[in-house]
Amino acid sequence: MKKQNNFTSEYIKINGTLQYLLHYCTDPALPVLLFLHGGPGMAESTFAYAFQEGMSQLFTVVHWDQRGAGKTLTKNKKNVGYPTVDELLVDTLEVVRYLKKKYGKDKIVILGHSWGSMLGTLFVQKYPQEVLYYIGTGQFVDVVENERAGYDKLRELITEAGNLKNLAQLEKIGDYPESNYEKPMIKKIQSIRILQGKYKIGMNFGPILKALLKSPVFRLSDLSSLVKGMSNNKELWNYMFSSNLYSESRVYQMPVFYILGADDFQAPHTIATRYFDTIEAPLKKLFIMNGAAHFMMLDQPKGFAQILSEIRRIEHTNGHI
Repeated sequence: MKKQNNFTSEYIKINGTLQYLLHYCTDPALPVLLFLHGGPGMAESTFAYAFQEGMSQLFTVVHWDQRGAGKTLTKNKKNVGYPTVDELLVDTLEVVRYLKKKYGKDKIVILGHSWGSMLGTLFVQKYPQEVLYYIGTGQFVDVVENERAGYDKLRELITEAGNLKNLAQLEKIGDYPESNYEKPMIKKIQSIRILQGKYKIGMNFGPILKALLKSPVFRLSDLSSLVKGMSNNKELWNYMFSSNLYSESRVYQMPVFYILGADDFQAPHTIATRYFDTIEAPLKKLFIMNGAAHFMMLDQPKGFAQILSEIRRIEHTNGHI
């Protein structure tokens, strides 16, 4: 186990594979929060320090590089093993049980971001006894529906801007989205993401790369694992394009909170809000961050921490912790 700038990093064996955990613990008495990263295949531990400070005053935060992503992928490059959803759910359970034992907790908080919000939702539904409460950020509900809404918004902005070159690029892409993750769709997504970044409604990789390169845990191999993880997790990508949360149970046995970016058109808040309104939970509350997009914790780290603080206050008031 290594300490770096207040972070503690380690590899632990989870279901036969060494997997990477990055801990930030300022007070062992705080609730433990497991951060499930997005992608699939895009570990966020490497740039977590950029939005970590406020979070770590409220929780012991643990970032886990999932099988087939980040430092876990690098560590197991001779035995990559890109996972299925079922394998990741089993991995998540083992990580949760490890953290409960390590920190002496009966339950922990699950925070899922982007793809991690779909994994997190499936996990808390399957293993509610392990979970204190669930926080969905950049919440995925139906990826095909998300892509359609993001495309429509992009076309609207390009038309308003009168940018004929970008409009021609959209026309060249053709029908979008396709309900699969084959090569033609992958190329279309890449083109759409570049344009969405230009019009500030998608993932802006500039701040992410800047934060990544300044990270105290960054290694050059992290860039390679980022590209490989995002490109090769076909099982997970195919799952996202063929499944949605509408077909899952909407009855939750723990409190549920959503933190959504008003400018997020990769996981539009309108779609997540519509789903959120239909769920049943002992306690639920939704927050929308104005001026924030898909990486709202990186866009507005202080604002994100303030919402987490409000969630803890609500929990305390309602007697859940």
